[in-house]
Amino acid sequence: MAKVLFIIAKKGFRDVEYFIPREILEKAGYTITVASNSKAGETAIGADDGEVKIDLNYTKAKIDDFDAVIFIGGPGALENLDNAESYRLIQETVAKDKILGAICIAPAILAKVGVLKNKKATVWSSTFNKSGIEVLKNNSADYIGENVVQDGKIITANGPLVAKEFGEKLLSVLR
Repeated sequence: MAKVLFIIAKKGFRDVEYFIPREILEKAGYTITVASNSKAGETAIGADDGEVKIDLNYTKAKIDDFDAVIFIGGPGALENLDNAESYRLIQETVAKDKILGAICIAPAILAKVGVLKNKKATVWSSTFNKSGIEVLKNNSADYIGENVVQDGKIITANGPLVAKEFGEKLLSVLR
């Protein structure tokens, strides 16, 4: 069965964006590994106080060990995951033709590293905050104002309200 790597911020990941897709994939028999920017065995705390045991520091993640890599959004995502190490994981995932997912503000990280260039994608935005859309457009992504967007093996979703739809799309692509 396929193995899926979830990348979350140690502090401030969006709880439903992680827990709902994880549950969907686990119920289907997929093995889940959680990586973060802290030590294995530590606890990551979500924006809504959910707790997750971290399986490994993402600097130790080997893309060959996984069939999909999923970046979870939330207020901690850009602060903690927008860096050279997450960029490495994203680039390797695409280079090795694996499934790459990102939800909420996390598609902005994918855009900044260049993997969304000339690809359809979505990202979180609100009436007062369109910065995610700007990041996508400034990095040559084709922003689509839909809940979940798939372009090849890259799946993006626009936020917590579509966590179930995102999880179901990931499952369909993994199958």
